[in-house]
Amino acid sequence: MTWRGPTHRTVDGERIDGVWCHVWRRHWRGEYSVDDLFVYADGAVLCEKLTDLAGLERMLDSGLIAVTDPTAPGPEEQPRTWRSRSSGPLTPRNFLLEVADRVEELAGRPTTVQRCWEAISRFGEERSEANRELLREAYLAIPAHLRIFVLGDMDLQDRPLRMLLTDLGEPVGGDGPPATTEMHEWALEYFRKGDEGVARSRERRSALHADDPAGAGRPPVVLRDVVYPQGWPERLGDFVLRNDYPARIRFAGDVHPSVLHGYWALSTAEDTDRVRVRNAPTAREAHELGGRAARRDDWPAVRLAVMAGLLRAKFTQHPDLAQILLATGDAAISYTGGWESPYWTDAFDDRGRNWMGRLLELTRAELLTDRLSWPTAE
Repeated sequence: MTWRGPTHRTVDGERIDGVWCHVWRRHWRGEYSVDDLFVYADGAVLCEKLTDLAGLERMLDSGLIAVTDPTAPGPEEQPRTWRSRSSGPLTPRNFLLEVADRVEELAGRPTTVQRCWEAISRFGEERSEANRELLREAYLAIPAHLRIFVLGDMDLQDRPLRMLLTDLGEPVGGDGPPATTEMHEWALEYFRKGDEGVARSRERRSALHADDPAGAGRPPVVLRDVVYPQGWPERLGDFVLRNDYPARIRFAGDVHPSVLHGYWALSTAEDTDRVRVRNAPTAREAHELGGRAARRDDWPAVRLAVMAGLLRAKFTQHPDLAQILLATGDAAISYTGGWESPYWTDAFDDRGRNWMGRLLELTRAELLTDRLSWPTAE
């Protein structure tokens, strides 16, 4: 089954992650049509109505939902040999097991494939019959149509695992040659080399990603859109990081009362509009005047760089404000509010791109870089 996502639903203000796939749903006249089936991390299943895994099982058993097109001829049976197998048919039972696996994955719990790999590692460390039986159980717990993919090996498929699980003298996979000690040793060597490859890959990734943060940073700093009817507070706080805070900025050959004044004045196509916006009594008035004026044709291509330049000017020309920004440390900055577009803000409905937050983080890093002393070539 092909799964798509991500998707989610909200329950009591909490986001529940999910994925979805296509199924065939039967209507009251007995006809089928393609419909979407959603699966969520809390075990809920949605296809016309909200249910759970037990409800999905009843819908599959009754034929209300089909996992393949009921009107299409069945797939031709592929020749099966012990060396090469097809994935096998997708049955309602196997689909139910696959959905249960998706729930585990979405919830952050081990899937049947992950549990199988854990059993492989356990058997490699201690080759006891008890561990081999646990490995067999873990392998058989994987939905039958997905077992050939468990090792991620397009050439050998799951053959090394089938060799390892077949008792000595018994045919491998039911139709292969009798299992031998040499086969078992070859399979164990296959997994040992695989473990070594994984270890090398992790070591290399660790070197390539050496600049990743070693631990969790500070909690995010949320810059909220707050109105001060009595005027801005005298004691500086995070509010000075917002674009409407009055801080005169020299940028692009002119002086602007705030970042918003500068941004919207520079966006205009006409000189008269530029002056009107720049001279607006407040940042919000400048924003609205600029939004109603004709825009430069190239504004979408340059607006991000202009905003970055304005922020750089603001915090380099006002050291006291720079200290407030630097005090946020390595915290992510979430710039919220309804006045500025979701392009700039961390909007609640997932449309927000939070470019303002990211540019403030960039400016913060640049301020720190300016204080560094670099070794010279001499």
